[in-house]
Amino acid sequence: MFIGRDNELNALNKLYNSGKFEFVVIYGRRRVGKTALISEFSKDKDTIFFTGVETNAKQNLDNFSRCIMEYNTGIAAHSSFSSFQSALEYVFELAKTKRIVLAIDEYPYVARASKSLASTLQFLIDKNKDNSKLFLILCGSSMSYMEDHVLAYKAPLYGRRTAQFKIRPFDFFEACRCFTNLSGTDKALAYGIVGGTPQYLMMLDDNLSIEENIKNTHLNPISSIFEEPNNLLKQEVREPAIYNAVITAIATGSSRMSEISSKIDEDTSVCATYIKNLIALGIVKKESPYGEKSSRKTIYSIEDNMFRFWYRFVPENTSIISRGATDLAYRRISSELPSYMGGVFEDICRQYLWKLLLEGKCAVNFSDIGRWWGTNPKTRSQEEIDIIGADKDTALFGECKWTNEKADLGVLETLVERSSLFSYKKMHYYLFAKTGFTRGCTERADEMGNVTLVSYEDMLKA
Repeated sequence: MFIGRDNELNALNKLYNSGKFEFVVIYGRRRVGKTALISEFSKDKDTIFFTGVETNAKQNLDNFSRCIMEYNTGIAAHSSFSSFQSALEYVFELAKTKRIVLAIDEYPYVARASKSLASTLQFLIDKNKDNSKLFLILCGSSMSYMEDHVLAYKAPLYGRRTAQFKIRPFDFFEACRCFTNLSGTDKALAYGIVGGTPQYLMMLDDNLSIEENIKNTHLNPISSIFEEPNNLLKQEVREPAIYNAVITAIATGSSRMSEISSKIDEDTSVCATYIKNLIALGIVKKESPYGEKSSRKTIYSIEDNMFRFWYRFVPENTSIISRGATDLAYRRISSELPSYMGGVFEDICRQYLWKLLLEGKCAVNFSDIGRWWGTNPKTRSQEEIDIIGADKDTALFGECKWTNEKADLGVLETLVERSSLFSYKKMHYYLFAKTGFTRGCTERADEMGNVTLVSYEDMLKA
């Protein structure tokens, strides 16, 4: 069953309906659903779908030829084109009179083996684009290759594409569509455990409890998720051992460059290079306090929830897991789940505010939102604000509470006090709570008039 990607499908179909030559680049991390998107888009269209493999040019050419033969039964089944140029010329010729989708999946595998392929495509696109109905899709999982050798200014294909799609993991609300039987709380936990990557979401069984799902995936040595982070890194980077160390350091609490460097015993310049690559892969994110650009306050965290959960809990329990002591490993994890979910809930709340903004329902028309941390000059203590965003003179301040107790008046008063560190003329406050709010908090919010109280249940209904 295909879920989500409505915006991408609509955009692809709009391009398809142009009737003219289109060249679309689709890229993103492995398992994120690129192939499923192309399959869904092309299911009712004349399509030649070719998937490259990590082999030599001859094998890929034979496979490509076979795909063309399967599409056009007029070619002898035993035939094979003599080159990629002749094969592509044949497809361009077919597409002169009718709309054909040519999808080349895992393009980096093909292009690495056939060094002249990009230049060949460049030549044929320039020659045929004005009289062709071909809808060409190049798709790849190697983020660096697609950005450097397809999209970059110096790449042969630069300037030929008519659209590009960077496919990202689902947000929380899209991820919820994958589950019909999980409770509201368990949907948040599921998102916190595997994030928004469709293939990982499908590995969870929504007829089981979250405890059972964790035991079946992250704590199960024969599960594909158990080896997934290491396998992904081996496919994307040359020195996975150091990348492993960097991710583990961040996942277990080292957030500043100096802390990460000290934890893994490498120079900060070395760490900076690895972290930059992890950011490009969508595994790590870099943050500064909202409204500030000071590198002195920059911190790093794990962006992808599957990596965040795995590196936070699996490495330290590997010996136990490998001995089959799944229940013991889970007991060690379960006590820390509430604190782990605090950061996940903050992320969900930020996504909810973006959702409101795009629907025209947010109290503040912010252009961006983030977190803030720093020193309170009055108390000289460190303060944090979970969410802050602004539109000129109007600011939004948010606090997120993932606890089994209702958020009380003190939570609102603390947020209001911290907002006084900023000089915006108008302020609106959002409180988010897993289990709702006390009467005192609700009454005070009503009196103030510039407070929105949002329970987790409200967010699920949005």
